[in-house]
Parts: sequence; C-alpha cells; structure tokens
Amino acid sequence: MAKVSVGLRGWRFEESEIFSEAGEFKPLDEIPEEPRQRLVRLAHLVEEPCDACYLVHGEAEKQRCNQSTIVYGEPGDELLLCDRHEPHFLYWFREEGGESLVGDEEFRDEFHLWFADGGRAPEDFVGMEYVETDPDSLPTPPDAEELHQRLNENFEGRRIEMLSPEQREAMRKETQEVDTDSLDLDTEYPTK
Repeated sequence: MAKVSVGLRGWRFEESEIFSEAGEFKPLDEIPEEPRQRLVRLAHLVEEPCDACYLVHGEAEKQRCNQSTIVYGEPGDELLLCDRHEPHFLYWFREEGGESLVGDEEFRDEFHLWFADGGRAPEDFVGMEYVETDPDSLPTPPDAEELHQRLNENFEGRRIEMLSPEQREAMRKETQEVDTDSLDLDTEYPTK
C-alpha cells in the first residue's frame, strides 16, 4: 500500500496502518501510536485557519482567514497553511534556514516571526505541485467527537497507584490509631 494524506495534506500515513481491508478507518486501538496521535490531532486541525492568514488578519478578522489545507511540523507544534501561503513557508524552509529547525520547538514560532516581519517568497518562486489520485475514494476522517467516542469505547480506566502497598498499609494503621474521643465535633460555625 501507499502513503496517503488524510484531512490535510502534509502528514502522510501508511494506508495499511490506518485503513482496514474494507477501506474504512481501523478502530483507533488497532492503529499504531504515532499515526493514531496524528489522526486524533488532525480531527482538531481540519477546521482551523491558516496560520499566515491569521498573522495577517488577527483575531478580530479571523473570519477572513482561509481554511488550512496543509499541515507541517509535529503534533502539538504544527504549522497550518492554506494553498496561497504554502509557497512562503516552502521558501522560508528551503532558502531562509527553516530546514535546520525541523524537530525543534522553535520551528513554528520562527516561521511566524519571519512571516510577521514581512518575509515572503519571491513572486517567481515555484512551490510544490501535488498529485491527487482519486481523493474521493478515501473515507472521510472521523470528526473530533467521533474520535473521542472511539477512544473511550473500550477504555475501562485504570487505577493509578500513587502509594506503594506498604505506604497504604502504614496510612491505614495510622488512621486506625487516631484518638477521636478528644475531638470536638459539635462546634457551631457562623452562617450568613
């Protein structure tokens, strides 16, 4: 099988890791951890505005921002772009040192600083051409609510032990040894 983008271009998934033989998304607990994290994150990103548009228009004019079509970076520190602004990112990445920041926490912030400071690709800069092979044949990725439901479907929870069994036993014994006879439990407190 091949690598595919889902929801947004950029992050690529091995088809066999995320799709069943029937061509549907696998249950989340059957998807390896890294692709699962990206899929879950994508569900929250697909409706977000382009970062560059947001830098241009700001929160007050957020409705003027284009919807993102591509994602770069790592989950939680990703950069979202529309088709119009992707060439500026590619120029920054290839020609302005962005490539040296791959995997760095500063990756997204450094692009934002460069772009906000007026950094742009020259008009003759050629971005990237994409080949889309039958994008309609891919199933629609689950939305955030469906992903949450799938994640919790088979989750029974687990107890996190903060104390060792010995510490718990010592606390139990200590509690039993407390003398409650001398406590004044009849104290009246003022009310409003």
